[in-house]
Amino acid sequence: MEFEFTPKVHDLRKRLLAFMDEHIYPNEEQHEREAKKSARDAEGGGSYTTLPMMQGLKDKARAAGLWNMFLPKSTHVPDGLSNLEYAPLCEIMGRRLWSAEVFNCSAPDTGNMEVFERYGTPEHQERWLKPLLAGEIRSSFAMTEPAVASSDATNIECAIQRDGDDHVINGRKWYITGAMNERCKVFILMGKTDPDNADRHRQQSMIVIPRDTPGVTVVRDMALMGVYDPPYGHPEVRFDNVRVPASSILLGEGRGFEIAQGRLGPGRIHHCMRMIGMTEAALELMCQRVVSRVAFHKPLSEQGVWRERIAKARMLIDQTRWMVLHTAWRMDTVGNKVAAKEIAMIKVLAPNNCVQVIDDAMQAFGAMGLSQDTLLVSFYAYARHLRVADGPDEVHRNAIAKHELANYRAPVAASTR
Repeated sequence: MEFEFTPKVHDLRKRLLAFMDEHIYPNEEQHEREAKKSARDAEGGGSYTTLPMMQGLKDKARAAGLWNMFLPKSTHVPDGLSNLEYAPLCEIMGRRLWSAEVFNCSAPDTGNMEVFERYGTPEHQERWLKPLLAGEIRSSFAMTEPAVASSDATNIECAIQRDGDDHVINGRKWYITGAMNERCKVFILMGKTDPDNADRHRQQSMIVIPRDTPGVTVVRDMALMGVYDPPYGHPEVRFDNVRVPASSILLGEGRGFEIAQGRLGPGRIHHCMRMIGMTEAALELMCQRVVSRVAFHKPLSEQGVWRERIAKARMLIDQTRWMVLHTAWRMDTVGNKVAAKEIAMIKVLAPNNCVQVIDDAMQAFGAMGLSQDTLLVSFYAYARHLRVADGPDEVHRNAIAKHELANYRAPVAASTR
């Protein structure tokens, strides 16, 4: 395996770093002000408003050729990147989580665009994929439910029932990222079309639902560890007798798990890539703090415990990065299905390692590390929630163990005669 950056990635990385320096970091305070206003605008049950600053930044990113970098080579993006090529770019964007939208590389749009690209009909692609690729609209992926253990997706109860030329959807979803934003125009929802099928993995389907369809109700936004996320949000959404044409089913009834396997692999690795960049930023904050802070008559940086923590942080970040790069290479060379073990491994490894580094950085700042005066609380909330999102650690550890045990068999018991 070869992890050296290609000339194309070197060029994109150089331009992306320059863009971050010129347009992202200087706009952090403006972003915070506009996000707070978006939250105020939503008081009383409304949607979060799009940040005014965002369109100008998007125009600059697109003009700079830093647009849709996540999407693999396809008919719509003939010059797309591999997972391995995208990794260092996604890491840079992860240093400020809100920046991914500037480059049209933010979740859940990235996963949804891949779904429309791979599994959508020409009508789906014309109506939804094109404006998503252009950054004109946002989307959401409705899978998790409050009433069941959604880590086992076969538990999903949201009903999709055929009624003549239509399908009717009834159910509740929550932590539906992006659905609070006024520009969210479409859901991809996973529900059950055939609950009595003996094959539990053929009971589910994915269906496309326009956001303005009667019966779709955003009930409330959900906080992540007490932190809300305007202008995107992660709300609870209710679907009451939502009626859409039968052509809204993606790929065919009973193929929801097949689509999920194609979607969740890239989605999971993108989260891990972003977390590496975020954790690098946390380590920088920790280093800046310990060289400038004095306690017990000497800088923290001269105290053994902080040198130990900084060394550990570097090892944890690099361990995570190399494992993510290896997983990206596997996905590119053998496909997402064969690379399932590696995807499961980074889904456990990355959040745990990153949470540890961010926690130590918070410790270096003392009370300030728990406040709104640093980025660390939002970093921690993001990294910690990813130990639950897309399945908790236990689910992925179980999958890893199954792969390891697959070639072993219990010995045949000796005869007792």
